[in-house]
Amino acid sequence: MPIDISNTQSGEIDPGDVPAEIESITRGLASEQPPTNPLVVLKAARWWYIHGKGGSDPAFRWAIEWTRHLAIDTPSDVERFDAYLEYLVTVGFADEPYELR
Repeated sequence: MPIDISNTQSGEIDPGDVPAEIESITRGLASEQPPTNPLVVLKAARWWYIHGKGGSDPAFRWAIEWTRHLAIDTPSDVERFDAYLEYLVTVGFADEPYELR
């Protein structure tokens, strides 16, 4: 996945700037049946880290949390998931968090 250096860690994400594959993974992470391949999830985490808010980006943090869940089969952080859904609304992926589920 190519990196747009001019748009790294800007914190300002326009839904149109998100590559289709990353958008699909990102929406999948919000769905009732999220991806189960950690490498796929980490690909999205990397993109959000680079193009979002770095280590504090909610999409990055949720992708890492979900990967941790997949790797060690522990419950995931519900508050982090809620923050992720709210962030996707802020970015413009949906008008309301429930629309992402």
